[in-house]
Amino acid sequence: MRAEVHADEVFPTASLIKVPILCALYDGIAEGRIDPQQSLVWSKARVYPGEDLCAKLEDGAKIKLRDLVLLMLSLSDNTASLWLQELAGTGTAINNWLAARGFDATRMNSRTPGREDAWKTYGWGQTSPREMAQLLRRLRDGVDLPPELARQAYRALCRTAWDDTALEPLPNGVEVGSKQGAVDASRSEVFLVHAPHGDYVACIITKDQVDRSWKRENAGFDLLRRLSAALWDFFEGRRNMRP
Repeated sequence: MRAEVHADEVFPTASLIKVPILCALYDGIAEGRIDPQQSLVWSKARVYPGEDLCAKLEDGAKIKLRDLVLLMLSLSDNTASLWLQELAGTGTAINNWLAARGFDATRMNSRTPGREDAWKTYGWGQTSPREMAQLLRRLRDGVDLPPELARQAYRALCRTAWDDTALEPLPNGVEVGSKQGAVDASRSEVFLVHAPHGDYVACIITKDQVDRSWKRENAGFDLLRRLSAALWDFFEGRRNMRP
């Protein structure tokens, strides 16, 4: 069963681009190019403007790779994410990874040679709702990574602290793999719900929003909550449904 609206249209990713970063990073682990147990040395030269926890580390501090992944996904820490983007092999390497697996709309733009015009239009990255939903599902299914590494990467997406939009209407105890994104004119979320009657995945992205506020009642945030609630009611609100 599928429902779609502009599923193949290109939208800005905002922080949804951290899902491709995660996949490319774990691909590097699978190929032996990246040591998952390594400790990295922090430099204040890496600070990205904002309220990131990673940016508050003392110069010269050591941090584990897995802790950077936690910061990137659970807190959507941009400073940690840009560091991991570099470790994954630059934006070009991430785009090559996506292209090799048939993803045509999803691309890294920031800090990627040749993507300057796309960066001006879409920002950090770009994707279509269909491709981002597929990427999350393929990660859950272990399509593009060895099963154990795919499991580790997907489990990291089940620990978000940003649970006040699409995750808010869902009952306690329901596991969800998700990533959220937001910039002034766009709000987005991709989420795979492990519901009692079976899993379902959704990706919702806005662009060119008139409401560019950052209050809870922002039109994009409200849309994410309402559509998530509607999906849950559709799949789980019927007593006679079966897996």
